Amino acid sequence: MAPDARHTPMVVLRNYEQFRGTQHDRLIDRLIAAIAGPQHGLITTRQLLGLGLTKDDIAYRARIGRLHRLHRGVYAVGHIPVSPYAHALAAVLACGDGAALSHGSAATLWGIDKHWHRPLEVTARSARRHPAITIHRSSTLTTPDIATHFGVPVTSPARTLLDLTPRLTDTRLTRAVNDLRQARYLSLADLQELLQRHRGAKRLRAHTAHPERPPTRSELEDAFIHFANRHDLPEPLINTDVVGREADVFFPEHKLVVELDGYDFHHTREQFESDRDRDAARLAAGVATVRLTWERMHLSPDREAARLEQILTSRRSWR
Repeated sequence: MAPDARHTPMVVLRNYEQFRGTQHDRLIDRLIAAIAGPQHGLITTRQLLGLGLTKDDIAYRARIGRLHRLHRGVYAVGHIPVSPYAHALAAVLACGDGAALSHGSAATLWGIDKHWHRPLEVTARSARRHPAITIHRSSTLTTPDIATHFGVPVTSPARTLLDLTPRLTDTRLTRAVNDLRQARYLSLADLQELLQRHRGAKRLRAHTAHPERPPTRSELEDAFIHFANRHDLPEPLINTDVVGREADVFFPEHKLVVELDGYDFHHTREQFESDRDRDAARLAAGVATVRLTWERMHLSPDREAARLEQILTSRRSWR
């Protein structure tokens, strides 16, 4: 036998097979499971080597289906995962220490995008190219910029917004900021702290200008704020309590509520009756209600603004 014949892959596999089912082999399986469990069923080559396995041992386990290679250096244990969180974590693990899911993939993980897009995006200080991953190399990604969500290292909500700002229209950026605030993943203090460390992002900075405003809940509310500013209407309160019920828009000086009606949220008989009951209760307390739809606000904005201004003027004069 040639001196190196005992090191050929087939001989190594035959030698390893002698240990299948032994106590040592079962111990290794338990250790692998203990590591992979909190990692969505994933384990890295470095972790496997740390357990004492050799590269040939890893190759054997992959061959018999105990490990499934997802990326270079990243394996799923026992089965190919179907969870998007597992695939997101696999992409991060493939990019090394200090990496984090980012950009569009981070937006999906935080819930401000509804779909997973491929390839997944990861930000890292340095990482080798991976054909199935879009890698953003950044020297400004620091510990405060990284969080963990659903067990996946991911850019913080504030950092995710910073990375996404160049891709988003003003409307979509406003909605992303408010959705993250509504979900309590983001506070304006978080945003201000990030902007102190990362200069620029003028469009994102504008969202810290009114810390007293609660986050809006829909594009319709965002559109009304823009509508009111464009037509120089008085600044209203948004999503505030009026006579024991929450109002979309409230002009306190004029005792006027504006309810923003969208068919999707007001098309049941129960909702219809509830809305009218609420309007009557407010009117009994001296608060009038005007209902404004998306179509009227967008198809005839000047007419609606003039009419609303006239109502506000008459309410102030009446009072």
